[in-house]
Amino acid sequence: MQSGAFALTQTPLATAEKAGEAFAAKAGCASQTAACLRALPVSTIVDDQDNNPYGYTPGVVDGAVLKQSIGTALASGQFNRVPLINGTNRDESRLFVAIDELTGTPTTAANYQARIASTLGVPATAAAVIAAEYPLSAYPSPAVAVSAADTDAIFACPALQVDTWTSKYVPTYGYEFNDENAPERFLQPASFPYGAAHESELQYLFGLPNPPTMYPGTLTAAQQRLAASMQRYWTNFAAQGSPSSTGQPPRPAVETDFAVSHHCAFWAAAG
Repeated sequence: MQSGAFALTQTPLATAEKAGEAFAAKAGCASQTAACLRALPVSTIVDDQDNNPYGYTPGVVDGAVLKQSIGTALASGQFNRVPLINGTNRDESRLFVAIDELTGTPTTAANYQARIASTLGVPATAAAVIAAEYPLSAYPSPAVAVSAADTDAIFACPALQVDTWTSKYVPTYGYEFNDENAPERFLQPASFPYGAAHESELQYLFGLPNPPTMYPGTLTAAQQRLAASMQRYWTNFAAQGSPSSTGQPPRPAVETDFAVSHHCAFWAAAG
C-alpha cells in the first residue's frame, strides 16, 4: 500500500447521494439522467465537482460492496488476513501544493492559515493551532510549511495508525521513501524543492519510460541502486510475504523518530 492510508473514512451512502444530486443540479442536470450528465463538457465537471483539494475520492459505505469505513475495518481486524507492506513518502503533499502554485494559487505567509483550513477542512481557530505547531519560521517557505502539515495530517500519521492497527493481526511492514533528490517526473519546477513528493517513488519501482505527459528525468547511479534494492524488497514481499533481502545495498535503515518528525502525537490529540 503506497501512500494509501490517506482516506480511511468513507462517505455514507445517503451523504454521497445528496452530494450527487447537488452536483447534478449545479452542473445543469437537475433530472440527474445519465444522458444529461454524460453530455456535459469536461470543464463543467471539473468546475462543479466538490471542494476536495485532492479531487474525487472513491468509496462509499453502501452496505453491499463496502459495509464499513476502511479505518474501522482495519482497527477491528475485519479485513483479509494477509501480510501488509504500507508506507508513505517523506514530502507527500509538496506535489499538491506545487499544483496549486503552478495553477496560480501559491501559498504565502498571508494566506498560510487559510490554506491550512481549506486543505484540512478545519475552522479558522483550529488552523491557527496547526499554524502554531508548524510555524513559518521553522520552514524555508510557506509552501514547504503547509506541505509539512498536510503530509503529516493526511499521509504520514494515518499510515502509522494503520500499521498500529494491522500489526495486531498480520505481519505488517512499514516504510518511508525519503530520497529528497528524487526527480520530479510529473510536474514542471516549482518555487520550492519537491523532495520525496507524492508519486516520486514510482519511477524507482517501475522505470516509467517517458510518455508525452511526463517531464524528463533520470536516476543517478546511486538512485538506480536504490531502485534495484526497492524492486527486490517489493518482489520478495509479493513472492513470500516478507520483504527481506540479502542482496546488495542500499538497505533500509530503521527509523526511530517517524512519529516525532511527523508530529503524530499532535495529530492524535487533535482527533
